[in-house]
Amino acid sequence: MDQQILALFLFFLIAALYSSVGHAGASGYLAVMALLSFAPETIKPTSLILNVVVAGIASWRYLRAGRFSWKVFWPVAVVALPLAYIGGRLQLPPRAFALAAGVFLIASALLMAQRALRQWEEHVPRPMPFAASLAMGAPIGFISGIIGVGGGIFLSPLLIQGRWAALRDVSGISALFIFINSLSGLAGRTSAGLALHPFLPWWLLAVVAGGLLGSWLGVSRFSIRAILVALFLVLMTAGVKLLVAG
Repeated sequence: MDQQILALFLFFLIAALYSSVGHAGASGYLAVMALLSFAPETIKPTSLILNVVVAGIASWRYLRAGRFSWKVFWPVAVVALPLAYIGGRLQLPPRAFALAAGVFLIASALLMAQRALRQWEEHVPRPMPFAASLAMGAPIGFISGIIGVGGGIFLSPLLIQGRWAALRDVSGISALFIFINSLSGLAGRTSAGLALHPFLPWWLLAVVAGGLLGSWLGVSRFSIRAILVALFLVLMTAGVKLLVAG
């Protein structure tokens, strides 16, 4: 199968699966592009652009459903935005980018497995100290900008572990955080020059369709535990590939 058409199908699937849990799919897009050996200079902008589109759709869905908390969202976002822009401006050498992306994908795979296998219990959220917002937002923003992701895959488990947001609100908070964080990283990348793949418009159509489907399923409480385990295998495989062959 042609590489571009295969990517089209996989991007649709990833957008649908990730948006159903309040994510936009950046780690999945990175995994696909790593496994299909995309040109390194196109990986970061492609991931960010696809991420912005899917996260925007997911944010709209979750905000409309009332699954959100502004008081948790804004302190983390304010800290993360400028650092995502700075990270987005940085262009790592191909080998360094492959190593950073590989580590990110393996960490994402482990977090995905934790989310799939752990039985989270609902809790009463407690106030989040600003120090915690700074400790989360700063590194997530900077790393997201460098690699070309939204950072929601790290934010979600931290909010749950800290009991700073109700479980029903975590997906909505993560979706909007990914949206603005990806926009900031993309703005930084644009200011430093973009290298876009000519097939990108078709991939955008695929992730729009996937994002609409997945966010609807997520708001409807669709369970995809088995699929999260499958995503763990994909992310882990791609991460190891980047570390070994990057």
